[in-house]
Amino acid sequence: MLTRLWPILKSFQIQDILDIAIITVMISALLIWFKDRASRFVLFGIGVLGLIYILARFFQLYLTTLVLQGFFAIFLFVIVVIFQEDLRRFFERLALWGRFKISLRDVASSHSSAEIIAHTAANLARQRIGALMVIAGNEPLDRHLTGGVRLDGLLSEPLLESIFDPHSKGHDGAIVIRDDRIELFGCHLPLTSNIPPHSRYGLRHTAALGLSERSDALCIVVSEERGTLSLAQGEQLNQVENASELRSALEDFYARNAPPRPQHPVLAWLKENPKEKVIAFVLAIILWLTFGYQRDSVRRDFTAPIEYVNLAPDWVLEGTRNTDAVVTLTGSSQAFRLLNPERLKVSIDLAKTQPGKQEISLTGDLVTVPPGLTVVGIKPERITITASRFTAVTASIEAVVKLPSNDWIVQRTTLIPSSVRILIPYRERSRHFQLKTEPISLHPTTDAQTHTAILIMPAEVRLEGGKIPEVTVNVKLKKRISTHPSQAPRPSTEMTEDG
Repeated sequence: MLTRLWPILKSFQIQDILDIAIITVMISALLIWFKDRASRFVLFGIGVLGLIYILARFFQLYLTTLVLQGFFAIFLFVIVVIFQEDLRRFFERLALWGRFKISLRDVASSHSSAEIIAHTAANLARQRIGALMVIAGNEPLDRHLTGGVRLDGLLSEPLLESIFDPHSKGHDGAIVIRDDRIELFGCHLPLTSNIPPHSRYGLRHTAALGLSERSDALCIVVSEERGTLSLAQGEQLNQVENASELRSALEDFYARNAPPRPQHPVLAWLKENPKEKVIAFVLAIILWLTFGYQRDSVRRDFTAPIEYVNLAPDWVLEGTRNTDAVVTLTGSSQAFRLLNPERLKVSIDLAKTQPGKQEISLTGDLVTVPPGLTVVGIKPERITITASRFTAVTASIEAVVKLPSNDWIVQRTTLIPSSVRILIPYRERSRHFQLKTEPISLHPTTDAQTHTAILIMPAEVRLEGGKIPEVTVNVKLKKRISTHPSQAPRPSTEMTEDG
């Protein structure tokens, strides 16, 4: 046993600890989220299939692995369809956590609100007046509510009794209470589909249970027919015996939604739901051993571009140079999945380059690879570069023009500017440089014409400032003088008298 564990422990790295910790937190959050929900049995069934798949891979059961791989290929769509409402609530809760909102609800105010609600509900039950009250939790309720009138009134017993008065237009709907204020009245809630067909529950009970399935709100139902009190929360509907029991339940609800800040948040988190966290840790270890830990070592070759970085602006690499290299990597198959071959590069730092020809060794530290992969070779092992420093010289400019036809010739050309300062390799300092413009098409006219052209820069030449200037070319054309024989002056044929 120890001989099998030693290679695993020997290859254990810090990223593996973070990997297991993140998966543990995710699985524990999932288990805690679903432990009180009706859909937990579906999640348990999917978990059983996942366990069978892991065992099939471990014992190399080809057919079972192939069938379950087909199932898990559409697993994401299955999850979205089955847990659509649960996932929406889960992401809403994540959004609320992202606000880092600290609840500062006053304890005395919570006790007062619980007292008012419990006493009013008990009075309505004795009078056989139906009522439906929603005590909002931390999750948003807007997408679950339809209709309703915004009130935003201070919570009080007379206000509650007036809303649920049988002669009031809004008494059939629900009210939404948040903290010590009534936000809405006359709302309609989503109905549940989990009520047994022969149950004695009415429409208010069905609506209360439907909202409790979709949010963390607490719903209080006063039955008009039986004069009873019921609480709907967490997909469960339970009857309450009296006002005292209702008040205790309300105070517990307020306390859970505004808990006191613990002195040690990490220790408090570890103490909550310990069974789910232990199961999550064991599952994370199993998943890491199955998918994360790889016993085999794979060796692969990649063609990576060579990039020359940090070359000073007044330096240039002359001649041809290597542009690609073959990089050989070794590591686990899991590590290769994290590698993006398009980002694999051999970076050569030329910050301390010297003038002239020099050799550079290509080593593994020039290549950045994900954790778990090692560079074992690069071909070629060495490359040769020739570097030289630039020097500034003045180069004249020549305009390249295209005549309209052979009947025209250039009479005068003026360039602005007529020369520019350029940077050339130091070894070329004795050479005369003349830059040419891009070809300019001239118009067939004797009037002066002005054109704007861009300079064509040779590969080894740079401009001071880096920006290629535009050259203004002023050209004047004239007609070519024809020398055709038919148009030449004819010799005189006059004869003298003596002739």
